[in-house]
Amino acid sequence: MTRPVSPTTPALSVVIPCYNEAACLDVLHARVSGAARSAVGDDYEILLINDGSRDDSWPVMQRLAAADPRLVVINLSRNHGHQLALTAGLDLCSGAQILIIDADLQDPPELLTDMRAAMASQGADVVYAVRRKREGETLFKKATAAAFYRLLDRVTDTAIPLDTGDFRLMSRRALDAFLSMPEQARFIRGMVAWVGFKQVPFPYDRAERHAGETNYPLSKMIRLAFDAVTGFSTAPLRFASHLGLALTGASLLLFLYIAVGFFSGSAVAGWTSTMLVVVLLGAFQMFVLGMIGEYLGRLYVESKRRPLYIVGDVVGPIQGRATLGYRAEDPAGDSNVTIETPGDSGTLPTK
Repeated sequence: MTRPVSPTTPALSVVIPCYNEAACLDVLHARVSGAARSAVGDDYEILLINDGSRDDSWPVMQRLAAADPRLVVINLSRNHGHQLALTAGLDLCSGAQILIIDADLQDPPELLTDMRAAMASQGADVVYAVRRKREGETLFKKATAAAFYRLLDRVTDTAIPLDTGDFRLMSRRALDAFLSMPEQARFIRGMVAWVGFKQVPFPYDRAERHAGETNYPLSKMIRLAFDAVTGFSTAPLRFASHLGLALTGASLLLFLYIAVGFFSGSAVAGWTSTMLVVVLLGAFQMFVLGMIGEYLGRLYVESKRRPLYIVGDVVGPIQGRATLGYRAEDPAGDSNVTIETPGDSGTLPTK
């Protein structure tokens, strides 16, 4: 579905998911506003999405929105996670071009003008930022990130660019194509790659986090890796079936060995070797069942067709329409966002 362009549609939307980023927000707002103004004048909007922060992020956002008519701040009903918070911002923005950036300022917003120039000169719909350097990150994180992207490139059916995050500039038609995908387990950089159109790299050096601590510990990175692999590849299932065939062949060889030993009168290997085989087979079986369980779990979640996010509060002149989520009606009874069920051309009123 292509969204209609109104006369008031801004040239640029900047979408920024935030979780416990109170220490960054003032500098973030100043730098992003300056970069947007340098690129498109006053024809822009900035969307900050508060993903259930536990610090003072929401009060700071409200203060900033009260002083800036181009700032829209969205408070989700709870912590939905980075990918769904980003989805909410993308769903509710209305710009002709959309910049995705994180709130920690590791990705410099001042690159916006150069990214727009690259998009225009190459006729691209997506300009994705490729990290040349990663300042302020541990060797372990750099090594695991590099290994993850290369493993993902080997096993997925969609070509996902190496060493890229969500920092990118998109055209409206590329975003509309992205918003047509309603799945719950979202790996946005992979979904954008799947959409297609012309996508070009933009090399840059990633800076250190401006303030605070990372909100993506190892556990969340592992979860994201599972979402990426299971969302874009059936390789784990194929590996499980191949492993099952290999173990079947090994079991037949073991049976022949036991039969030869029995009929020749020689003693078969003892209890230790037997238990080793049992434990090894049991471990492989549990691994295979776990892989199948990951895919079945995703089918179960998708079958519920729940909204991807729930908006509790909005401050600022929001223009987008929520097609993937739900916005609760404010106390004054004003609800200016229409909810569309994915795949349905009709609309449902908010409650």
